[in-house]
Amino acid sequence: MSQPLSASPSTVKPLRLGTRRSPLAMAQAHEARARLAKAWGWDENLIELVPVLASGDKVQDRPLAEIGGKALWTKELDACLADGRIDLAVHSLKDVETIRPSDIYIGAVLPRADVRDVLLGAPSIRAIPEGARVGTSAPRRAAQMLHRRPDVSIVPFRGNVATRMAKLAAGEADVTLLAAAGLERLGESGVGTPLALDDWLPAPSQGAIAIECRAGDRQVREWLAAIDHAPSRAEVMAERALLAGLGGSCHSPIAVLTRHVGDHLAIRCAIYSADGLEMVEATVTAAVGDDEAPRRLAADLLARASPAIGALFAGPE
Repeated sequence: MSQPLSASPSTVKPLRLGTRRSPLAMAQAHEARARLAKAWGWDENLIELVPVLASGDKVQDRPLAEIGGKALWTKELDACLADGRIDLAVHSLKDVETIRPSDIYIGAVLPRADVRDVLLGAPSIRAIPEGARVGTSAPRRAAQMLHRRPDVSIVPFRGNVATRMAKLAAGEADVTLLAAAGLERLGESGVGTPLALDDWLPAPSQGAIAIECRAGDRQVREWLAAIDHAPSRAEVMAERALLAGLGGSCHSPIAVLTRHVGDHLAIRCAIYSADGLEMVEATVTAAVGDDEAPRRLAADLLARASPAIGALFAGPE
């Protein structure tokens, strides 16, 4: 690595790291700060956490797709980056829109955590009682569940991890699904049953933390490069290229798993109709950094999709 432009942020003007205010977002911000400080030998106090209330956290009674989609998690932090109130923003990458503003750059992807979903309320999908209520507001989880268990019903379930666990305990649903990575980051890794990746695929970029900065901020980009995890970045960028090829939105049930196989990536993707009754699936092997292979996978899936599936995808962006 080349010599840094500056050894560290100033004690007078520390780096400002923006984050949503939810407990999980704050845990991710603390992890990002710790990794960056350790990489450069800084005191963590040189990185100030700046909590920002996101629109997605204000509205909890409706699915994201009905109130503005993934931009509800990013627009406030984007505005803070643009006007200089923060220097960095930390996100769960699965919540970040596929197409980002040209003046914002993903400076680092941290080592990806467990990508699996965890089932709460039953020991397995097969063991879920007939006719049970499954609490989720994620089209992917709803469609996958209905594909496996068409007898169950889906009930809307929004909120942070603690809120959804409380709703389950209160009987608002019989079972629900949460990301293993989020539970682990909140110290709840012993909760529920992780679902095997062979038959239950995660969301694109699940388990990945991204740190964004202004594209033109050479100094901050250099600092972030020190904590960018190349294998994780390769996986999530392939998945984001797949999303771009599909033209997926918050309405689109997309499940994908990317694994390193030698020096290549194996990308397995399934897309569903909203009711889960129809599904198409395919796998492609791609060289690291080859965005065309994921896009070819997307084109193959869309070419074989039924009208009920195709209606949920816009095609290449």
